[in-house]
Amino acid sequence: MYRSYRDQIDFLTVYIKEIHSTDGWQVGENVEDGVLVREHQSFEERIEVGQTCMLKMALELPAVVDEMDDSVAGAYAAMPERLYLIERGGRVAYQGGMGPMFFRPDEWEAAMETLLNSH
Repeated sequence: MYRSYRDQIDFLTVYIKEIHSTDGWQVGENVEDGVLVREHQSFEERIEVGQTCMLKMALELPAVVDEMDDSVAGAYAAMPERLYLIERGGRVAYQGGMGPMFFRPDEWEAAMETLLNSH
């Protein structure tokens, strides 16, 4: 979707607190895939893990890292993952369900189309 819409929509990924840390709620799939990340102890560590995540997943989207106080994750109820579409004026045009169970990229894309066609 990023490639399809990047000329019309500004995308941003926010790397937030690691939900499946080795010293927290580790899941078997992460162990099998070799994704073994401890809870971030510093902002620098969070940045490093976020960069590694973006590289390993080959994500092309621009990315930032949430502060250690998890202010972005808290403001957007982003744990563990969530899709948003925010209009230029700051109005939330789409708030996706909490992932992964209610992660619906098709709904997100439909909201993008609706927004683009309304302007």
